[in-house]
Amino acid sequence: MAEADATLIATRDGAVGRLLMNRPRALNALDLAMIDGMAAAIAAWREDPSLRLVLLEGAGGRAFCAGGDVRRVREQVLAGDHAAVEAFFSHEYGVNGGIAAFPRPWVSLIDGVCMGGGIGVAVHGSHRIVTEHAMLAMPETAIALFPDVGTSYVLPRLAGGLGRWLALTGARLNGAEAVEAGLATHFVPRERLEALRAALLAEGDAKVVERFAEPVAPGRIAALRPAIDRCFAHDTRAAIESALRKEDSDKESSDKEGSGWAREQLAILEHVSPTSVAVTLELLRRGATLPLPACLEMELSLTRGVTRHPDFAEGVRAVLVDKDNAPRWQPAADPVSLFG
Repeated sequence: MAEADATLIATRDGAVGRLLMNRPRALNALDLAMIDGMAAAIAAWREDPSLRLVLLEGAGGRAFCAGGDVRRVREQVLAGDHAAVEAFFSHEYGVNGGIAAFPRPWVSLIDGVCMGGGIGVAVHGSHRIVTEHAMLAMPETAIALFPDVGTSYVLPRLAGGLGRWLALTGARLNGAEAVEAGLATHFVPRERLEALRAALLAEGDAKVVERFAEPVAPGRIAALRPAIDRCFAHDTRAAIESALRKEDSDKESSDKEGSGWAREQLAILEHVSPTSVAVTLELLRRGATLPLPACLEMELSLTRGVTRHPDFAEGVRAVLVDKDNAPRWQPAADPVSLFG
């Protein structure tokens, strides 16, 4: 395969290791070749004293990375090829852990869609740079999966109820909101991204990011935080929904954006997989007390049960294959038992 046709292009540019996710037509969704290419680069560069930082980007201008290739995973599930499913998630989570343990700066330029597995290859690095065109989300409950790629460690450590809100509803954050929430570290306008890239390559020093980053003023996340904390600080779906109904009916609360937000969250929770909601709540409860490697092990174990549950194939069908957004859930399962 010619380099231009490779789904991951790994190059050295002086002191900088460059990784380009190169599936623009698929919004740079991660396939196994991309994941294994990242693993090989991490292994080669980890012990290289001449390398000073890694720069990760997505090709095409529309997406950083839209997530893992779950359509392919669904095909493997339906074919009964559970070994291939296991390999995909095992290799992917290995890369997430490798990024977290990487001894030098890992700089992600997020300009466009960044969801699921895309967050996984960025959030464990040192610098997550977003533009005004970035859109970050963990929408797994809509396809009956769960927030994975190490976010069972990351999300419970966000402020207040933010982690549960993002995990359960798949809420979409723009670049500035991602910085507010703590998923991104720096905001750089798209018009300055080329100059930032050039400076990183020329100087081989992640500190140059500070010259290009702009402060993020309190915005939508700050305005919603009181309501998010009131509603999503709870451990059970019933308590969360009860709090949302109260939020919707409480016209006297002065620090919320209005009852419409609470009504929207209730509608989302009614639409996503009930099993996935229960699994996600338990996952975040456990992840809050575990180190990242243990969280990744827990997630890998959980994929074995969750991908075999009929909701997973149905959720991917409804959202990504047929795109009718009309999943028919089969929630008759004990979510805790799926943890193995």
